Amino acid sequence: MSRPRAIDVCRVADGSEFHLADHPTDWSGSDLLPSGLELRTKKQSIAELEVNRARLVAAQEKLWANDTYGMLVVFQAMDAAGKDGTIKHVLSGMNPQGVVVSSFKVPSAEELDHNYLWRYARRLPERGQVGIFNRSYYEEVLVARVHPEVIANQRLPARARGPHLWQHRYEDMVAFERHLVRNGIVVVKFFLHLSREEQRLRFLDRIDTPEKNWKFSAADVRERAYWDDYQVAFEEAIRATATEDAPWYVIPADRKWRMRTLVSDVLVDVIDSLPISTPTISDEQRAALAVERKRLVAEGG
Repeated sequence: MSRPRAIDVCRVADGSEFHLADHPTDWSGSDLLPSGLELRTKKQSIAELEVNRARLVAAQEKLWANDTYGMLVVFQAMDAAGKDGTIKHVLSGMNPQGVVVSSFKVPSAEELDHNYLWRYARRLPERGQVGIFNRSYYEEVLVARVHPEVIANQRLPARARGPHLWQHRYEDMVAFERHLVRNGIVVVKFFLHLSREEQRLRFLDRIDTPEKNWKFSAADVRERAYWDDYQVAFEEAIRATATEDAPWYVIPADRKWRMRTLVSDVLVDVIDSLPISTPTISDEQRAALAVERKRLVAEGG
């Protein structure tokens, strides 16, 4: 019997029985993991991350050259979970021409005049590109659920503000992602699962380390008062929107080195599964290349 793969432990493709409590924020010493799962050491994880980064660079080149598929990578997490650092450490080796990172702040007046998915649809990757959403349309069922004033500001018609609002939005998102996948945009969704205690320690580190002071926001600490509400919102969102078309990966985030390597493992696995290869050329095109090569050689005398 083969050993379980770490990325399969993280993968949630059927959310019907999903419970966040079944997914530890730190795998070290956890009794929630399947027997036989081999945990890499920190040294092994860092080495594997370097290997995966090189593989992602090569895979991106094939994705770009093939120009058939695109990839949308969604990151959701509590504050200080490490979204920015993961994007930097995992994807920094890729060609920036083929990677587009989008972060979404408070909606503008123009964005509020459109449906809630509009501003996200405008940032979708082209074929051949990797699009990264540092937070995403899932904020519309996370922050918007925890803070009802967000919905009030969207000026929705009365029938859209009814008791089925969240279920309707889950259905919208599942349909949106199905549409993307059917048209060649692979959707990979990460929830970086951080513990409340680790978040507290990281906030303290931002305060105590002068070089990190700029990262700290008192608003982030105030949001800790809603921790339990956010955990419920995340759990229900993942439960309702985890599908085979667009699975979630719940990544333990208390140890950054493990989190980053697991994210890179998933991305390599997903891209490697695509039916793409470096494009080949026809005999006619090859003959044309030979003509041009002969001309260039002749110029050199």
